[in-house]
Amino acid sequence: MSEALSVVPSRDDVATGVRDTSVIASGIADVLADTYRLVFKTHAYHWNVEGPAFFSVHKLTEAQYENMFAATDELAERIRALGHLAPSSLADIVSRSNLEDKAGGLTAAEMVEDLAHSHERVAHRLHALAELAGERKDIVTEDLATARSAFHEQAAWMLRAIAKS
Repeated sequence: MSEALSVVPSRDDVATGVRDTSVIASGIADVLADTYRLVFKTHAYHWNVEGPAFFSVHKLTEAQYENMFAATDELAERIRALGHLAPSSLADIVSRSNLEDKAGGLTAAEMVEDLAHSHERVAHRLHALAELAGERKDIVTEDLATARSAFHEQAAWMLRAIAKS
């Protein structure tokens, strides 16, 4: 049993026809970092939102962070399927992420606007990943990036719709 627990994860060579897997895996890791960071931000706003829009924002953010948390697993497993190691430290997640944290004391409107902006940034990064993957014959990652982008674009739209007065 002790031998089974002494295996150290390592990179593998994968021969599926995908070119430049390290470039693609790095792009996925960047998206994973943004997604993981947005899960936390969304969850924090979910916990702390107040005001007349509380219920709407609370329920919407719950659905969004649950979707994104599941997506982090799918993204990390795609990195592994390409033969690379997924990020394994919070420091790596923070350093790879393009998202920024806002200082505390935000209104519900500011939270919603910040989340919408963050979803748009992740969608933009996913568009770039889909293009990168397509150029390297990685239709699986291209499809994953397209599906995740659709989620983030819809999330941004829903958040912006709530923010209208």
